[in-house]
Amino acid sequence: MIHSFVLTGFLGVGKTTMLTNTVKEHFSDKKIAIIVNEFGDVGVDSKILTNVHSEVLEISEGCICCKLAVEFEAGVTEIINKYNPEIIFVETSGASEPFPIFLSLQNLGISVEGIICVTDVKNFDSYKENSTAKYQIGGSNIIILNKTDLVNDEELEHVTKEIKAIKKQYNIKNNLTGKAIFNHYILKNATQGIVSKDVFDGVYKIDEIVEMGEDSVHLDHTSRDAITQKVVYVKEGVDFRDIDSLLSTLPTNIYRVKGVVLLQDVGNPLFVNYSFGDATYEELRDYNEKSILIFIGENIEEDVASIVKNYPFLMLPMFRTKM
Repeated sequence: MIHSFVLTGFLGVGKTTMLTNTVKEHFSDKKIAIIVNEFGDVGVDSKILTNVHSEVLEISEGCICCKLAVEFEAGVTEIINKYNPEIIFVETSGASEPFPIFLSLQNLGISVEGIICVTDVKNFDSYKENSTAKYQIGGSNIIILNKTDLVNDEELEHVTKEIKAIKKQYNIKNNLTGKAIFNHYILKNATQGIVSKDVFDGVYKIDEIVEMGEDSVHLDHTSRDAITQKVVYVKEGVDFRDIDSLLSTLPTNIYRVKGVVLLQDVGNPLFVNYSFGDATYEELRDYNEKSILIFIGENIEEDVASIVKNYPFLMLPMFRTKM
């Protein structure tokens, strides 16, 4: 399972700085591929990134999201075949919208963990009326308030309110149903382009999911944490529609669910990836462990307990303190 993040934001907001600083800070132990979408002929950002990371695919002379979708997918496929990355970061042009990239990655069977929009709170007034900037905010589910060290608390609060209003007005919706694509989003502050690790929670390999479900060693997060995670087992005899129904009724403060489930009406185990209202599934062949789901969100203790009560096929594990 390859994970990915799409990074968007208006021209000059600090996307590349955030990408380089954050990846070095949080993903030094992972195989990372970065795809830079340059608008125009000069690939300055890709030259910066080449000094930090082993592989950069730069697509110039246009915008991935509208003109180069086919070439983009071919380029991503080539990187996967040659380098087998664990995580792919796609930095889009400041003059483009992110959602078509999201769709292309999903078409390739890549798990999209989030669309991150970087905003410049110091200079937000200078570009906030631009329609592309508004759609970048509306099409994201993780909004980073960058350069917070350059404004005071009152200024930060004012910009935050403006961004929330834009998000509400331009929140991307399904054209057929009229419902929001992302049922929930989070706002995070960044200083000098560095954001906290919990922005990327949920990037798990199969063996990491299994390890988190081990009763004897799992250390559960406490309710005092803003971002928490809860492990839940899935009993035998469950159908696909049971899981699909569960994921379609989650409260908005549960913004990610990861896991593997064995279902009686599906031949192979399914890797479950739920992010901000959107669920995808991938069949696995070699999995002989328990069916497990990991719920991730903000202060979710009571919500998960209620979910387990309402869905009898779920079961909380019995944790034993690690000695």
